[in-house]
Parts: sequence; structure tokens; C-alpha cells
Amino acid sequence: MRARPLLLTAAIAASALALTGCAAEDDATADPGGAITVKATDTACELSRTTAPAGQVKFIVTNTGSKVNEFYVYAADDRVVGEVENISPGLTRDFLVDLSEPGTYQTACKPGMAGDGIRADFTVTGSAAAAPTSTDGTLAAAVAKYQAFVNHEADELLEDTTKFVALVKAGKVDEAKALYPTARSHWEEIEPVAESFGDLDPKIDGREEVVAEGMAFTGYHRLEKDLWADGLQPDSGSVADQLLTDVTELVAQAKAVRLNPLQLANGSKALLDEMATGKITGEEERYSHTDLWDFDANFEGSLAAIDALRPFLEARNPALLATIDERAAALDEVLDTHQRGDGFVPYTELTPADVKALSEALDAFSEPVATVAGEVATT
Repeated sequence: MRARPLLLTAAIAASALALTGCAAEDDATADPGGAITVKATDTACELSRTTAPAGQVKFIVTNTGSKVNEFYVYAADDRVVGEVENISPGLTRDFLVDLSEPGTYQTACKPGMAGDGIRADFTVTGSAAAAPTSTDGTLAAAVAKYQAFVNHEADELLEDTTKFVALVKAGKVDEAKALYPTARSHWEEIEPVAESFGDLDPKIDGREEVVAEGMAFTGYHRLEKDLWADGLQPDSGSVADQLLTDVTELVAQAKAVRLNPLQLANGSKALLDEMATGKITGEEERYSHTDLWDFDANFEGSLAAIDALRPFLEARNPALLATIDERAAALDEVLDTHQRGDGFVPYTELTPADVKALSEALDAFSEPVATVAGEVATT
């Protein structure tokens, strides 16, 4: 049985029209502090307005196109400060973003989930607003604890990636294959933070069909393809070196970023969405079929955020926390049936019934976790 940060004690304390930009349907009579609706299509990204007062901003994103879409909010330094991914055609998703600092941001829809997306400026007005906080200090403590978790996993990511790169360059295919899912697990645990830094995400973790136009296919998944499908290539060593360079930069940025409580809550749910749309389908690790390692790591990362928020939730909504605990345990139990040694069976060994059971347990767990951001935002 794997140690869970939420369930067991071995936790670490721790967005012009068409294809050129996002269109705004500004409504002078709209509540300036109300939710902003986003209509995402295959060729446009229409916001009900492109300004908001500083503070917590709710976006309601509806995908009316034919492709899976994503919606992002970027700070001036191109860092992701809010996102909702894997929005299937016809689906509506909402999320809260802490935009406490006034200034110019950008929003982006990404139909097909590739490239820079359909971007436009978004202005946050007024004076700086206070981030969510609690009078008993539990939210501040939650951020500190989760930051410690991120720092630890970032260090582990760098250490294992260094070993993995050395094995690839030495041509030790079997040993590199064995380390691959373990090394990637550290990325998957802190994926909401790791995805925040511009091109580093697609360079490190991009699949071949979703990297931006003009970008090379690099990173972990390029090496996965080399190891399991094509054999090591003449440039595999240089790809490995670039992976280590990118991971080193990512780790430094991840350890320097300053998070807020809403990011913890959003990140916990984002990891579950990632599990539901990528890992449970087997498309993430299409060559190695190590998807259950990723599934488990995303689960660990989601639990780590909830665990950091535990004292706050115990005081704020203990019934919600009890439901989260119960459903986390149920998902953990289903996942445990697919363990093999220190890891998991290949995704290809799962039956349709196995996938259904995992999906149902994941959906049940996601439901209460989706409400945590609202608890944090109303403090």
C-alpha cells in the first residue's frame, strides 16, 4: 500500500476575432465583479468582458467547438495563474482565479490543446486586493506546507531525471525504462505548478501531437518513444541533455514561485481532471503504457494539496472533508488492485471493467474536491 499524504502519516510536511485573438462582448450594464463567461470555439475565444476589478475572478468556459479546448490566464511574465483544461465539445467548466494584483494579463483558449492559443489582453483594475486568508492562520500554513511538498518533489524530479538522462546516454535501455515512470511521477505530482512556466511544460512533457507549431518534439515523451518504439536515435543523447537542462530550470522556478490558497484548491481539482481525461484513457504513456504510475502520482499530488488544506477544512466544513476522505480511500482501494511490486500493471492489461471502476471512483472523489475552491474563496 502506498503512503498517502491525506490518508496515512508518511506525508511530506510540507486567453481581434477569428484566429488572431480573443473577442470581447463587453456589456456596460454587467456586474463588474460578476462571473466572466467565455465561449470557446475552434477559431475564437469570446469573453463577456475583458476587465475585472482586482480580486478573485470567476470564469465560466463553454466549449461550443468541435475540438477539446483549454482556457488559461497568464500573468505579464507568461506564467500561468489560472487554467481549466480538457474541456470537451459541449461542456461547460468554471473556475476561480486569484487576480489580486492590478495590471495587464492575457487570456487564451487552446482548441486542440496545442500552441500558444487564441490570446488577448485582459485588464485587472483598481488597487491590489488581499488574497484569501483565514483568521486562524490555517490558509497561510497550508500554502507553506504545500510549498514544502513542491520543493521536495522538485528536488526528487531533478535527481531522478539526472539518473534517467545518464542511462539514456549510456545506452542502458532496460534500466532507463525501469526508471522512466518513477522519474516522471515527481513531475506528475506537482503538475499544476510545473505547467505554469511558459514553454517548459511542452518541452518537458509535451506529446508529439500537442507541442506548439515550430517546436521540436522533445522531453520525456520523445525519449519514451525512442526507448519503447523506435529504439535510441542518433539525437537521443542531445534530447536527454535538453530534458535535463529544462528540468533544472523548471525546478528553480517551481521552488521560487509563491503560491496562494486558491491555487492549492484549483490545483487539486486540476490533477483529477488530468487523470480523467489523459491517464484513464491510456493516451499519456502510449508507448510505455505506464499510465497508472501517472494516475497514482496525480492522485498523490491532489491529496497533498487537500492535506495541506486539512486544518482549514476541518474548521470550515468538516462534513466536506469527511466525504473527501471517504471517497479518496475508495479510489485508493481500486487503484491498489492494479499494483505489481513497487509499481503497477501496464495500462494494456486493464479490462474495460477495470477502467470503468477506476473512472467511477475518480469521478466520485472529484465531486467534493471541486467544491474546495469555493470554500477557500469565501473566506
